[in-house]
Amino acid sequence: MAIIKCPECGRQISDKAPVCPNCGVEIAGKIMKCPQCGEIYFRDQEMCPNCHHLTRSSGQAAQGTNTRQAESQGNGGQIVSPNAQATTTKPNGQPATNRQPTPPPVKPQKSQNETANQAKKKNHGPLIVAFVIALAICGVCFYFYSNAKSNKEMESYEFAMKSDDPLVLQTYLDSNLDAPAEHIQAVTERLEELKKQDVEWTNAVVSGTKAALEDYLAKHPDTEHKAEAMHKIDSIDWADASSKNTLEALQAYLNAHDEGEHVDEAQTAIKSLKANTVQPNEKTMIVSVFRHFFQAINAKSEGDLQASVAPILTNFLGKPDAIKADVVTFMHKIYKDDITRMTWRLNNDYEIDKKEVGDEEYEYTVKFSALQDIDRTDDSKEKHAKYHISATVNPDGLISAMSMTKILE
Repeated sequence: MAIIKCPECGRQISDKAPVCPNCGVEIAGKIMKCPQCGEIYFRDQEMCPNCHHLTRSSGQAAQGTNTRQAESQGNGGQIVSPNAQATTTKPNGQPATNRQPTPPPVKPQKSQNETANQAKKKNHGPLIVAFVIALAICGVCFYFYSNAKSNKEMESYEFAMKSDDPLVLQTYLDSNLDAPAEHIQAVTERLEELKKQDVEWTNAVVSGTKAALEDYLAKHPDTEHKAEAMHKIDSIDWADASSKNTLEALQAYLNAHDEGEHVDEAQTAIKSLKANTVQPNEKTMIVSVFRHFFQAINAKSEGDLQASVAPILTNFLGKPDAIKADVVTFMHKIYKDDITRMTWRLNNDYEIDKKEVGDEEYEYTVKFSALQDIDRTDDSKEKHAKYHISATVNPDGLISAMSMTKILE
């Protein structure tokens, strides 16, 4: 194996290489070395491109020598000069002149440029094939590249349109400058919308009012700030309810925020209020039971009187464990023989305390004053009196204890 120059492009290659790696022309079996100057050239060339030595000169010379020998033998062994004419005698005794045989026509030699052009034409075939194959491969690669790029852009577009983060949308615009115009327009409009929402959200937060936050949620129900807005509204409502600390305010918070962050606190506060604070409906119930009690005395109605007290009274006018019959006895006892009518009027000066005696069951301690007007047949006796009354009302709304102290004036 030897290193030679490619006859086509001049690159250093092996003489055993099938083709030149640079220009693609065939090498092995297609080249020869000039015996005269050593130049490497293609076998199908007529002469050496360097010294113009004929590629087939030895074969042609041998052919000419053989021809001349055959002519000499035909002339009786005489060698005829190419320029001499042979004279022979005709049968009639006249001399005849022998002409030199006409040499065969010599094929015109092709010029060096024509030979080189033919070699180039023959050697360009593989180059063209290789170029076409390379072009096809590039086309396929470009197709898959373009398709992959288009798919990636579509994925980025869909992700950006679903995002509420302005940074995601801006990143899409910066990374897809050659995206379809409709995609760029849609993402740009979405980005502007989010920027506007951010400004409105900032204004709502700065205002710190429930109305501003609710207005923001009404305009943007699917905003990413929804949870934060609900948290702020929840905090505002709880601050208002806890500052009022009334059953109505606390219950309003629970109604508006059944899963709010302060539900447990609200329920505890309500329970505490119920255990320590007499609510309006409880006061109404207490006033009603004492009104019925004294109205029953005024009407001397035993049934209504017994309906106002518990079956067992822990203390009734100093008697422990009194029963309903003891209360009826008291009513008859205060109606003296000279009393024709008795009227009890209750002053609206109630003092009510409560305590929890069971699960949301309460006992009430009540203090108030009452006036007694008496119609008598004996005008010399007392007709008006004022009493201080202390009593207990059980969770069933019945009087379970009572004491009366006359106030001297």
